[in-house]
Amino acid sequence: MTSSAAPAEAFGTPLHGATQAEHPAPTLDGRLKDLLAGRKILLTGVTGFIGEQLLWKILNDLPDTSAAVLVRRKGSASARDRMISVVKKKIFRDLAEPYGGPEGLLDAKVTCVEGDLPNVPELPRDIDILVHCAGDVSFDPPIDRAFNTNLIGTANLIDRFLESCTGAAGELVRTPHYVHVSTAYTAGRRRGAIGEAPHANDIDYEAEMVAGLKIAAEIETQSRTADQLARFRKAAEREHRAAGHLITATDTERRRKEWVQQKLVQAGTERARSLGWTDAYTFTKALGEKVVADKCKNIRSSIVRPAIVESSIKHPYPGWIEGFKMAEPIILAYGRGELPEFPASPEAICDVVPCDYVVNATLAVAATEPKVGVCEYYHVSSGARNPMSFREFYGYVRDYFVENPLVAGERGAPALPQWQFPGAASIERFLSRSERGHQIANTLIRFAPRSERTRQAARDLDRFRSRIDFLREYLGLYNEYAQSELHFVDDNTLRLTRSLHPDDQATFGFDTGDFDWTEYILRIHIPSVVAPVRRLEALRRRRGNRSTTFVDLSRTKDKPGEVLAAFDLDGTVMQTNVIEQYLWTKLPDLAPTGKLRELATIAGKLPSYLRADRTDRGMFLRTIYRRYAGADLAALEEFVDTVLAREILSRLSPEAVRRAREHRAAGHTTVLITGAIRPLTRPLRPLFDVIVASDLATDANGICTGFLTGPPMVGESRAAWLNHYANLHGIDLSRSYAYADSHPDLAMLSVVGRPVVVSPDIALMRAASANGWSTVEWTSRSQEPRWTRPLLIRGRDVPPASRPDAVGPDAVGHAAVTHVEGGGESVGIAGGTSDNVREDR
Repeated sequence: MTSSAAPAEAFGTPLHGATQAEHPAPTLDGRLKDLLAGRKILLTGVTGFIGEQLLWKILNDLPDTSAAVLVRRKGSASARDRMISVVKKKIFRDLAEPYGGPEGLLDAKVTCVEGDLPNVPELPRDIDILVHCAGDVSFDPPIDRAFNTNLIGTANLIDRFLESCTGAAGELVRTPHYVHVSTAYTAGRRRGAIGEAPHANDIDYEAEMVAGLKIAAEIETQSRTADQLARFRKAAEREHRAAGHLITATDTERRRKEWVQQKLVQAGTERARSLGWTDAYTFTKALGEKVVADKCKNIRSSIVRPAIVESSIKHPYPGWIEGFKMAEPIILAYGRGELPEFPASPEAICDVVPCDYVVNATLAVAATEPKVGVCEYYHVSSGARNPMSFREFYGYVRDYFVENPLVAGERGAPALPQWQFPGAASIERFLSRSERGHQIANTLIRFAPRSERTRQAARDLDRFRSRIDFLREYLGLYNEYAQSELHFVDDNTLRLTRSLHPDDQATFGFDTGDFDWTEYILRIHIPSVVAPVRRLEALRRRRGNRSTTFVDLSRTKDKPGEVLAAFDLDGTVMQTNVIEQYLWTKLPDLAPTGKLRELATIAGKLPSYLRADRTDRGMFLRTIYRRYAGADLAALEEFVDTVLAREILSRLSPEAVRRAREHRAAGHTTVLITGAIRPLTRPLRPLFDVIVASDLATDANGICTGFLTGPPMVGESRAAWLNHYANLHGIDLSRSYAYADSHPDLAMLSVVGRPVVVSPDIALMRAASANGWSTVEWTSRSQEPRWTRPLLIRGRDVPPASRPDAVGPDAVGHAAVTHVEGGGESVGIAGGTSDNVREDR
């Protein structure tokens, strides 16, 4: 594929008028290592993409130049700690070796200054050149963050720099050089040729800064009003009411913060566009340039404006890149077949420039000596003399993935879309239709019965939603850039690169007209972007679907008694529910007509039961347990031991039983924590060291009153119980396990370090995915129809095979014979202290 003709001739050279400097920018008159010898360069943004390579370049190719860095503390990591992490990287390996390692290199060659933007500390007084390449580089920053970093931070940095050059009487003791790395897109929404000069505007940047910060404070205040908080809370309750108040409260605050973030971004974007810029990033960068011009009137200053910076073409090695920049997500999404269209004008220039060209140009600018008080401007771009259109860029990307598919599994390589460049309006209509369709499907799936098919449908819906969100995000971020008609004139930069000493051309060259796009995009850039993704995919294939929290217990080395494993009952250990459990105990006492009447009553109330279960699990359980009023508790326990045990054991999941055994073997305390009534847990005592269940209240004669002795153990009360039990018994919850199947169990799962969701409902499945928890599928043993149980008749002789003490080890293990009559520790609900722990005899 050939690039379109270079438009530089159409601009005229040099370009005269308001957009072009009235004097030629300075050039170089020697080798860079000599021009910068003895100079000390302070770098900001050195933990970022361009800054890191700037530091490497100075250390590698300018041996007589000193380097200093301004780095902020991050958490407990000091500036020096963070810099050690930087110089431990591959590109610094050869440089560090003569100094005994990264620490030696840092101590010998780099001065670390701990500080932040906008809170800039006092700077060393021996700095000759300050290269400021730190800043907020996201295209959609919140308005306050954009002003604080790109405007206030720049102003404070220059003020500190000037202080370091000023004597006691207030006079400049030396004339340093301030080099500001900005962006070519400070031109905003202009069209046509953009010269290397200030962008004419009469904006009062101080007034904009004050207004922007005031807007941010107002948005924060608005988010805390009663009306707004009620909206956030009601939305959280619709999703998390069943999980408990604290989970709902956490989600309410999350929604508030997200709303604030969205409003801050929206405020910045709208203000920028109202004044002719694409977004808050380019707007505040443009105002930052005005700050430089105003504050550097008594020193030398230069502004470097890179276009879209991507991987290096030569140094430190071809394809060097740190993190994802502008093009990488687009490239990878297309390779996965997930980007059906892109809102670009096919003829618009995709103005990409390799990172090492930007670094070389910046150091060359630093070596110049501009006139005091005259700020010089340099575009580091490719569009003027080596243009590549978005249509051509798309062609390169497509050609690469046709020859080198990104994913090739059982289904083969993904189908690569054919972009037609229909325009942003057409893509917007497509997104709107897709979002409406997803909303309808997502609403309907909530009413689907729980099954693996339903979960798979939900996962497919989630993937579809992530694709829509990706398209929506990039439509908003890149729409303006992908349709811009800007041509950045680079006359100053071209003169500068041509003034490089012949011996510096290979090492420090930055002529963007000297490379071939086919070579760079197809053979350097895309492979460098895709390589780590291919390595990750290969690692995943080797590891299989290895879970993150469902670990191999045979390899654990936990001390006995220090770790617990908590199991939910219904849907996790056993396939049943409280209504069915109630019918097990009620129907055997009834005549056929009574059974039909009871079933009809339950069926009639089922919709209200389901509604109650979704809104308040505790109230739902209380409603069901009212129906036990009048039952003889001792007789109920006998019925469970002699008749129901077989039914209960038949419902156990073999995987759950196996996992509980493994925990026992590993020395872990096994806990069954359930809202079911305690009599129904009696056959499960051999599996669990501790059983937490609902105790039916009785009168003086042992007759159930229809009430409980305490609140049922549901939702967040399970997490509270686990925390208290762990404190009492020295359990480390961060190393402990929990297994559950439904969204109300979210709090219990969240309190341990190794949560596992079991055949979950959709809400819990999504929470597990968001948190990186393992999901497993456990099955039930039961093979008989649920309502054809001849043994469930009170008073009938029970054959030996159905007695609990005859159940073999496949059900609950060898301990069943010796522990059914008494053994496992059982914990009541009323309290939570050690006084509530009793032995069942």
